[in-house]
Amino acid sequence: MDTPWGIRIGNVHTVANKKKLIARVRRVRGQIEAVERALTEERGCEEVVRTIAAARGAINALAAKVLCEHLEEHVAAADVKPKERVAAAEELAKVMRQFLV
Repeated sequence: MDTPWGIRIGNVHTVANKKKLIARVRRVRGQIEAVERALTEERGCEEVVRTIAAARGAINALAAKVLCEHLEEHVAAADVKPKERVAAAEELAKVMRQFLV
């Protein structure tokens, strides 16, 4: 994938960990389905909110994993060229802003 700065950055970390990331996504899906069940079954507010919080935590953990792997592979790795490091850091900052807002 090319960055807006014209530097090619591969997604080696997401490909290498594809099975683990997909497993996390499936767990998140299960937690979202649990929220739906809780609402459908008209469970109490406390239980619904607790279930939502668990789903939010799982999605945040998934995002953190992908973001940290990006940082390790494209910014902090010793073999990354300075120009690529700067581009990857800028890309990471952009993605983090989108995620946090």
